[in-house]
Amino acid sequence: MSTPARSATDVRRVALFPTCVGDLVEPDVPVAAVRVLRGAGCEVDVPDGQTCCGQPAWNTGFTRDAARVARTTLSALEGALADGADAVVVPAGSCTTMVRLYWPQLFELADDADAAARARAVGEQTWELTELLDALPERRRPGGAVPPEEVVYHRSCHMLRELQVADQPEALLTRVEGCTVQPWATAEHCCGFGGTFSVKLPEASVAMADEKLDTLPEGVTTIVGADASCLMQLRTRARSRGLPVRTEHVAQVLERAASVRVAEGER
Repeated sequence: MSTPARSATDVRRVALFPTCVGDLVEPDVPVAAVRVLRGAGCEVDVPDGQTCCGQPAWNTGFTRDAARVARTTLSALEGALADGADAVVVPAGSCTTMVRLYWPQLFELADDADAAARARAVGEQTWELTELLDALPERRRPGGAVPPEEVVYHRSCHMLRELQVADQPEALLTRVEGCTVQPWATAEHCCGFGGTFSVKLPEASVAMADEKLDTLPEGVTTIVGADASCLMQLRTRARSRGLPVRTEHVAQVLERAASVRVAEGER
């Protein structure tokens, strides 16, 4: 289900879009993404002026409000590319999907053909984080080691079903010595977050999260994913049930692995 390979050979300078969840709720995720990208030989800029991709308003039908918000971020990312960035990188499948697939549609519905055309151009240079890292030349891909641990990987909906990014995150995790990804029967099931879905239909949202938590392989208490919003949903639901479950973004695993590699290299 993965997308056809995109070439990242010449990507050396990137503009990071940290996302609202990353900025306000999970700041360690974009920080880890910056460190991992630098370790992969990329210069990283975080463009001024970017805010939200507009997805919450878009999902609830407020097209013009979503376009007003997204237009600000579009200008910031467009400016970064004009200033020499080779790519826009997003450490979240849902926001990558919004930028790459839905921005043109959003602006067209908002009667802004110019912004729709600009959005298509930015979308062509936008990557989800693990998608980019996996597409780098072998010598630049992250590696390293972590203390032995068994984890499961949550395949988030937007990455899997919209971007068709399926295997890249787990391929990166297999490069980390000590990290063993166990099969998970509900790996491809939705976590129940879905942004406003969890607010509008909380009972269904809770049931979907519980299904995933109830099917964790015996002895596995760490869930790894590439969307901080999904991990927040699963972590908070596990906490409310008193379950000893922790979550970690792929970027955080790769950052830990790189830290171990650097520390060993300094001895």
